[in-house]
Amino acid sequence: MAASDITLARNPPLRPYLFAHALVVIAMIAGLLIEGRVFFCGCGSWVPWVLDVNSQHCSQHMFDAYTASHVLHGVVFFGAFWLLRGKIGGAWRLWGCVVLEAAWEVLENSAFIIDRYRTATIALGYEGDAITNSLCDLASCVGGYLLAERLRMKWSLAFFLGVELLMLLWIRDSLVLNVVMLAYPLETIMQWQMGG
Repeated sequence: MAASDITLARNPPLRPYLFAHALVVIAMIAGLLIEGRVFFCGCGSWVPWVLDVNSQHCSQHMFDAYTASHVLHGVVFFGAFWLLRGKIGGAWRLWGCVVLEAAWEVLENSAFIIDRYRTATIALGYEGDAITNSLCDLASCVGGYLLAERLRMKWSLAFFLGVELLMLLWIRDSLVLNVVMLAYPLETIMQWQMGG
């Protein structure tokens, strides 16, 4: 097999690749509609972002404070798929990132995870994401992946730690704390997050 054949096998032509991405996005939207998600906040305001995590509008507009954690999803996915760089071409590694994030968006908006957020984290009034918020979370994840691809490992790790620290200082939450509290809620963390 010629070197150009190997490159083509790992990096597909643009049209099928874009089609594969479109299918994932359509499947994600369909899953969110089945779960009863709305397209945008019912408040009537089209402000694209909400920075108050305790607001009923959090996760209902395009962007919120948790957008930063979705950027970090992309950084983490880049690191995970980087380990497969000899077996999967760059285009399909990015597609894998899109699949994982889209799957998380659907799972995150399931009744089980919404209830888990309400009972185990500081997101006591969490109602799930609006579809536009989920789409922007997906785009933020892709942005994080592409950023990590350019920064490489050392600077990606520094970026990850910097964003985690910024989120902890800003909203008393972060990607790591979110995972910990979903998996194994700790009362001391919840008290700190609530300002106690």
